[in-house]
Amino acid sequence: MPATHDLEELLRGASLRVTRPRVAVLTAVYDHPHADTHSIIGHVRDELGEVSQQAVYDVLQALTDARLVRRIQPLGSVARYESRVADNHHHVVCRSCGVIADVDCAVGAAPCLDAHDHHGFVIDEAEVIYWGVCPACSP
Repeated sequence: MPATHDLEELLRGASLRVTRPRVAVLTAVYDHPHADTHSIIGHVRDELGEVSQQAVYDVLQALTDARLVRRIQPLGSVARYESRVADNHHHVVCRSCGVIADVDCAVGAAPCLDAHDHHGFVIDEAEVIYWGVCPACSP
């Protein structure tokens, strides 16, 4: 978890004003990877006291736009946020309890990651979600 000073520098580096809600939201995302908005609101309120739901939504949008956090939304799930933005990693999701974990980018021959027809797009990222059952839910 980066220190508060480091989070403030991240904000400044992204040309965002340093505010207590922005620092609190960044802290919550770093401390709780893959947290949903409701959970982040709770963590921010624990730290700052009363803060509006809309303020947290606005901060999350600003941080996502600035690429300081990444928004993911596996099928059937609410949006979740993570601070791991510097690489093209993927996720594994438990079909039973919904827990999410990071998975490093697929290596070796991965034909599903090499688009057969890119339709003229310049592809710079692939989003892969692996589905299964986590160890806690396995019989």
